[in-house]
Amino acid sequence: MASSIICKPFLRATKPNSSLSPDLQRLHFPSLRISIKPITHKKLQIQAAGSTFGNYFRVTTFGESNGGGVGCIVDGCPPRIPLSEADLQGDLDRRRPGQSRVTTPRKETDTCRIYSGVSEGVTTGTPIHVLVPNTDHREQDYKEMSIAYRPSHADATYDMKYGVRAVQGGGRSSAKETIGRVASGAIAKKILKQFSGTEVLAYVSQVQQVLLPDGSVDHDTVTLDQIESNIVRCPNPEYAEKMIAAIDAVRIRGDSVGGVVTCIVRNAPRGLGSPVFDKLEAELAKAVMSVPASKGFELGSGFSGAFLTGSEHNDEFYTDEHGRIRTRTNRSGGIQGGISNGEIINMRVAFKPTPAISRKQHTVTREKKERELLVHGRHDPCVAPRAVPVVEAMVALVLVDQLMAQYAQCNLFPINAELQEPLSLGFPNFEPAMI
Repeated sequence: MASSIICKPFLRATKPNSSLSPDLQRLHFPSLRISIKPITHKKLQIQAAGSTFGNYFRVTTFGESNGGGVGCIVDGCPPRIPLSEADLQGDLDRRRPGQSRVTTPRKETDTCRIYSGVSEGVTTGTPIHVLVPNTDHREQDYKEMSIAYRPSHADATYDMKYGVRAVQGGGRSSAKETIGRVASGAIAKKILKQFSGTEVLAYVSQVQQVLLPDGSVDHDTVTLDQIESNIVRCPNPEYAEKMIAAIDAVRIRGDSVGGVVTCIVRNAPRGLGSPVFDKLEAELAKAVMSVPASKGFELGSGFSGAFLTGSEHNDEFYTDEHGRIRTRTNRSGGIQGGISNGEIINMRVAFKPTPAISRKQHTVTREKKERELLVHGRHDPCVAPRAVPVVEAMVALVLVDQLMAQYAQCNLFPINAELQEPLSLGFPNFEPAMI
């Protein structure tokens, strides 16, 4: 469509004044010529919300509980890192259903396959696509959920937001979505371990009223083998048995219980996190609070710190035998001013009881009619044991993203050796594969 030309008198313009010089007369036009382009209506464009995490190490999860499969796309992974499906499968096996009597009996192997971003056994720097097919479907278990809302589940709020939802398995609100988190988190953990010797470990520290006493787990020495030595993933054998008994007691009644997962980070590089709005604890809180069923987050002393005075709570500094600045206590949880200080980062994540239980509950239908609902299907009597690798994954994703940010901003040029440390100090074992 051609542009239109409109000519109108401009500010009551008159004929040129004959008393003006010829040059000024040439600049004095009685009308203003304006070229107006045709109006085109553009569609409002927005990015898909809520399914992508990270700034530099970016992860997008996809898929629904009873769809064709679930997985992730990882963008920003460094190239030349050895990687295979086996590197991801270990953590996926820790997350998968049907592991024991304290998890959902749903039987799926959660076998992953890498479709892109890896060539000849190493990452290429391009997006990594990981897919896990769904195999154990029981659509009949969700028939009533298409009519009535499950109490304390996301059924009602998904309808309130979208006006439509995937009924079978809960769609995107299902814990099966966390497969993509765990797969990408396994990649992040490998990068952290190889580059800076950083370890991320989580374990169950509470099930309902069974609470591990403070100091009963040595965060300097606890191992993955100790955590994985029992079905509840508690490194203390005595309390593990008490937790299992608590879960069994409600499981046989068709009920559920909540729990707490403690996560620690050893050998975290100093300097991760940024003031003011991107503090490391803020990023960690957002990450773990996005995990299904999570209801609370604490770092270091957490809420108990509110009972102390400043003199009781402060972590005093000292210089260790290697000349490094350390803190004698760690009530800060390894983070001060939103920035990691090199001490062990420790946090706790509270999980509510599984909302899908095999007991009659009062609810309403989509047509706003009150009725009773008995949920069928296979559900975890306590989500905490299977949440352990998910929490580890989300923490690792935050750390590798912050590591890349720190390297780009503060380590691109020579550091101030009197005040700063190399990000890989003491762990020169990162050896990218040679192509």
